Amino acid sequence: MTKSYAIGIDVGGSSLKCGLVSNTGEVVYSFLFPLNNVLTEGEVIALINAAIRKCVEYAPEKVIGVGIGFPGIVDQNVVIGGADNLPGFENLDLGKIIAASTSLNVVIDNDANMMGWGELVYGAAGDCTDVVFITIGTGIGGGLIIDGKLYGGYKNRGTELGHITIQHNGIKCSCGSSGCFEAYASVSALINDYAVLHDTDTEGITGKMIVENYLAREQEAVSAMQKHFDYMATGIASYINVFSPQKVVLGGGITEAGKFYIEEIKSRVMERVMPGTSQYTHIVAAKLGNQAGLLGCAARVFSKF
Repeated sequence: MTKSYAIGIDVGGSSLKCGLVSNTGEVVYSFLFPLNNVLTEGEVIALINAAIRKCVEYAPEKVIGVGIGFPGIVDQNVVIGGADNLPGFENLDLGKIIAASTSLNVVIDNDANMMGWGELVYGAAGDCTDVVFITIGTGIGGGLIIDGKLYGGYKNRGTELGHITIQHNGIKCSCGSSGCFEAYASVSALINDYAVLHDTDTEGITGKMIVENYLAREQEAVSAMQKHFDYMATGIASYINVFSPQKVVLGGGITEAGKFYIEEIKSRVMERVMPGTSQYTHIVAAKLGNQAGLLGCAARVFSKF
């Protein structure tokens, strides 16, 4: 196989992860730009362009294109909005801007969609055509793959998997609704639950700390984690009942806590899901870690251009 190269850029709330990826899925060069002090839309775009130039200079062969995973709603390379942690970016034709400044082919999609695509092409869902991908972190994001294609609903406005309702009149969510899956099952929610049990604020508490205390059988950590597992299972069971995927792939740092994490969720899902819909479904951990986004971005370039 003749090697070709694509650039993957995963834009997050706190950093911009960049990588030069070969068509065999090898990340040959990667780096990170912090976004902590970035104040404007123009500064973010300048960093994206700088990242692309850096990758092009490193590439041993011509780069065929750049893929960008961006938070919020993206329709045909236009960032519509919803990137809460980034300034501006409303109805912005980011694809056109980047293509004009770099002379490269550009494809842009929601960041969680790109992560899910990365797991399909290079990771845990490589043998599948129908997949639900869920990333668990500060919030909950996800991607849906049906018949081997990313599905985003009409004009790519859907698949906000963190915002299905799992509790009527429940906790207020950052999206403005109440009772969302994200408000109950995210790592942020887990930290809040743990802090309440300790009658303290959330400062200094991390998901990693809670997992360590859970494994040490601390009562408050066990209680908070049990709730987390139950909430996760409630949301996942709903996805399985609707989509009956071959795999549900769970990503995010907390899923790397150990085999127990997936097993606890899996057993609870099986108590809630309809047997017929789950007959061919496997719940697994993601394989690509924090490179899922940039690998998915590069894979979209290879499939599109």
